[in-house]
Amino acid sequence: MAPRRKKIYEGKAKILYEGTEPGTLVQYFKDDATAFNAQKKAVIEGKGVLNNRLSEFFMQGLTNIGVPTHFIRRINMREQLIRQVEIVPLEVIVRNFAAGSLSKRLGIEEGTLLPRPIVEYSFKNDELGDPMVSEEYIIAFGWATQQDLDDIVSLALRVNDFLSGVFFGVGIKLIDFKIEIGRVWDNDFMRLIVADEISPDSCRLWDMKTGQKLDKDVFRRDLGNLTDAYTEVARRLGLMPANTTNIKPTAIN
Repeated sequence: MAPRRKKIYEGKAKILYEGTEPGTLVQYFKDDATAFNAQKKAVIEGKGVLNNRLSEFFMQGLTNIGVPTHFIRRINMREQLIRQVEIVPLEVIVRNFAAGSLSKRLGIEEGTLLPRPIVEYSFKNDELGDPMVSEEYIIAFGWATQQDLDDIVSLALRVNDFLSGVFFGVGIKLIDFKIEIGRVWDNDFMRLIVADEISPDSCRLWDMKTGQKLDKDVFRRDLGNLTDAYTEVARRLGLMPANTTNIKPTAIN
């Protein structure tokens, strides 16, 4: 029997286990789907497999263009080896088009192109519903320094450029996305790197021609089958065979 692994943390969509090498963790992708701060929940078969594969694809692509990430390698269908980081307690949101809470707050029609990409922050706290916070709050409460924020914005916009281009190439509009940032130390030198995941769970993705939603809004708004939407994203990116209509997502290796 394999030894029981030590669980470090369990979130809504992932579990972190102690890694196989010093300074690493194993990130396990669950099939759980949540929305509205976990008020709506379901188990979507194959979702974790798809997100593991998609996140690997995006993280590897970022590494290839020199954007540092926590990703080391995919271990199996549901797990990847990642670098252990100290997570900055912020969700970093990049918006290219109005949607979701921005549209509600400001009364801007969903799908409206913004004058430029907008970076905003929310404080990572489920009990409080991840409230939006300003740079003033972030610096005042010591969650990050001004230099950190400058570096975070730079990282976020580089991720946006990369993802926007990749999705544009397969006929998908990147409406917005969120990332998390981790601190790592190389001797005494601290660096900020992209952490957590990049997947349709953390992006808003619309088909460029039809406006069809290919992200977690399908689940939030009861617009159809979430696995079908994520499978379509993976298929367009070349991560699944073209004839995947009746193939279960668990067929990904």
